[in-house]
Amino acid sequence: MNPADWIPALALLAILTRELLWLAGVGILLSGIDDLAMDLLWFARVLPQRNAPPPPPAGRGHYAVLVPAWDESEVIGAMVRATLARLGRGDVTLFVGTYPNDPATREAVLAVGDPRVRLVETSRPGPTSKADCLNHLWRGVKAEEARAGRRFTAIVLHDAEDLVHPSELDVFDRFLPGLALVQLPVVPLIDRAARMVSGHYADEFAEVHTRDMMVRGLLGAAVPSAGVGTAFARDALAAIEGPEEAPFNAASLTEDYEIAHRLHALGFRGRMVRVRKDGALVATRAYFPATIETAVRQKGRWLTGIALAGWDQLGWPGGLAQRWLLLRDRKGLLTSAVTVLAYGAAALMLAQLALRALVSEAAGVPLPPPATGAADSLLAALLVLNGFFLLWRIGMRAMFTAREHGPIEGLLAIPRAAAGNLVNALAALRAVSAYRRALDRGTPPPWDKTAHRFPEPAARAAHG
Repeated sequence: MNPADWIPALALLAILTRELLWLAGVGILLSGIDDLAMDLLWFARVLPQRNAPPPPPAGRGHYAVLVPAWDESEVIGAMVRATLARLGRGDVTLFVGTYPNDPATREAVLAVGDPRVRLVETSRPGPTSKADCLNHLWRGVKAEEARAGRRFTAIVLHDAEDLVHPSELDVFDRFLPGLALVQLPVVPLIDRAARMVSGHYADEFAEVHTRDMMVRGLLGAAVPSAGVGTAFARDALAAIEGPEEAPFNAASLTEDYEIAHRLHALGFRGRMVRVRKDGALVATRAYFPATIETAVRQKGRWLTGIALAGWDQLGWPGGLAQRWLLLRDRKGLLTSAVTVLAYGAAALMLAQLALRALVSEAAGVPLPPPATGAADSLLAALLVLNGFFLLWRIGMRAMFTAREHGPIEGLLAIPRAAAGNLVNALAALRAVSAYRRALDRGTPPPWDKTAHRFPEPAARAAHG
């Protein structure tokens, strides 16, 4: 083919690249401004209070720990033993929810043989939703209160793979009075054999649970529950349980997120608490998915529940700060689309470079001159500004990761941003598809949970 024949294709590529750059550039700019506002609030409002002394404990609370367990026979025994050993208090009772068609999990719980464990079996075969299992556990808590003649102070949520901190309940003792919800940070454990995928969870949680969740509390907005390491004041759950004794929305995939917003709408206050004990953050630690497939499944479920179903069920309540934070929660679908556009623009630019190499001046074919109009100058300025936002965002994430996981992981957070972009884009596609199918069926999506693993050192310690 004559090199001149490539001229129309090159011109078309230039037009497509310019349009994609504009679309992606505007989206990245808006998201960058949004993130920068959150960063500035953290620097101005949160960071100066980092050394504030915790309040004195009002007394030792009486805690019910709820652990929903569908198909968890491989981890639930070790988790229950480790939790009871680490908490080491007689004023805690673990309620584990199992299913009639999951005898292996039931037997693993019964094998623990600790008087502080209560097994609650659901009325229907599994898997139902996690919220449905939690509602059964809540009713089990109330039955235990009636039997023992004593009410629990608070209800604590954990998952079957969680490694709890020994000082967890001590922190709740200090901060629960006056609050309906106290959330401890979640620290994902990094699988050294899958550092890119499992590590990107560590990067995201380090940022969100150090910055966003703290800013939410200071702004007086709803502080979402992470589903683990959350303590609810017992009376707060009772206030929203309804006639069916079901405080959790059984039709929701993100019941933890939704219940926090429902409590906030009724005037209850929540807070993220970051406390260090002997230099270590009092937090819930757990392994997260380590493959792209399982990470996409999990994040797709989160996006479905928060960005899609949450929009339908919660709407846009509250004042300006609350609505801004709801927008931040739901922008994941938009930012994923913008990321795909940005990568598409980059691919088109590479294609242009390849064509320009083919259609060279040496072949005697004049190339289309680059545009120099005002619009292209504005585009160039937009790209430079977005470059600043990109560097700032990567730098902030690396800083948050380094604070929690050390300088090496902080540096690895930079290339892991690309892995996170891939997972989030695929998760967005999965979320939209799953939600569309759910609307077509008229039924909520099932509990599409991922397989769990429990940290081996803690498991061995729990067995003595």
